[in-house]
Amino acid sequence: PLEELLDTSDPAITELKATFVQADRPVELLPASAESDAVLLALQVSTRSALGAIAHETGGVLVDHGWIRILGSGSERLPRRIDQWNQGRGQGFLLVADDVLGGFFAINGGALGDDAGSMYYWPADTLQWEAMEIGYSSFLEWVVSDGVLQFYEGFRWAGWEADVQALSGEQCFNFYPPLWSAEGNVNNSARKPVSVAEQYAVNLQFVKASQPAQD
Repeated sequence: PLEELLDTSDPAITELKATFVQADRPVELLPASAESDAVLLALQVSTRSALGAIAHETGGVLVDHGWIRILGSGSERLPRRIDQWNQGRGQGFLLVADDVLGGFFAINGGALGDDAGSMYYWPADTLQWEAMEIGYSSFLEWVVSDGVLQFYEGFRWAGWEADVQALSGEQCFNFYPPLWSAEGNVNNSARKPVSVAEQYAVNLQFVKASQPAQD
């Protein structure tokens, strides 16, 4: 029940807001939507947890001018509700964030490895899930730190800030040649805005096509 998920004595959002205020990278907390209770009920997590706090108390979080989008209850600038976004997509994992390159962050529910509860990244240049060896709470601390600069080293082009700010929270960049190809890179590939849903589907399609046929 909702009343058991709402923690007023020790809500995680208090500590998270303090973390974001002290962040190395620009952070913007979007206001929670009127559907935040429904989101929390769908996820069945307490607001005492970092995931529950982000899902219920924010409409999402934009990090580093919107380079990374952390999903919450949805807002005008980031309309994707975390529970609805995972319907038909999160099979054995929960998609919790994504970036403008077409990369996706997820909490492992058992499908990605034996470390259930740990964070994984599905990068646009390999399309192979990579263990981050941290949990969601630590991910929120890392994603607003200067650690992301090293993480994305070589993947940011001159003037990326303005290009990223021109995107909506529903969009990412599609690169051609793709970043996973030998010819693809952020400086030479043509890039165009596409919906995040479309890019996710394209990534899945390529992965399936590249898998060897089974008898």
